[in-house]
Amino acid sequence: MIKLNINGRDTRVDVDPDMPLLWLLRDTLALTGTKFGCGMALCGACTVHLDGQPTRACVTPVSAIGARRVTTIEGLSPDSSHPVQRAWIELDVPQCGYCQSGQIMSAAALLAHKPQPSDADIDTAMAGNICRCGTYQRIRAAIHRAAALTSGA
Repeated sequence: MIKLNINGRDTRVDVDPDMPLLWLLRDTLALTGTKFGCGMALCGACTVHLDGQPTRACVTPVSAIGARRVTTIEGLSPDSSHPVQRAWIELDVPQCGYCQSGQIMSAAALLAHKPQPSDADIDTAMAGNICRCGTYQRIRAAIHRAAALTSGA
């Protein structure tokens, strides 16, 4: 049995320690908000947080997690009230939506470390997240909006 903290809850799982975190989340725990995109950590669709740091779940073995806290899109907020989620809804960011949970998780990590990012900060932090629909301008605008929501503006 492996003990993990996922979305603030201690969880015990009986899985192969080499299993990628993505498959544990989706197949074992039915947390399907984290998406499979490329399987090689190139697209960002599988982004989750490990102790607040954006991490690609598709290449992170369960054995590498240890005592670190895993936060998925489901754990960001119980009711989509996180400022990034609110901004995404306000600005109608998604087109197809497939990559958006990874985009949101990367944006939330950015804002946690840099509450008022510049366009350059956003471009750097979000560079590993690919959107086939090309919603990059709306993503950048939503990150600025989330920063404003966080600061009370």
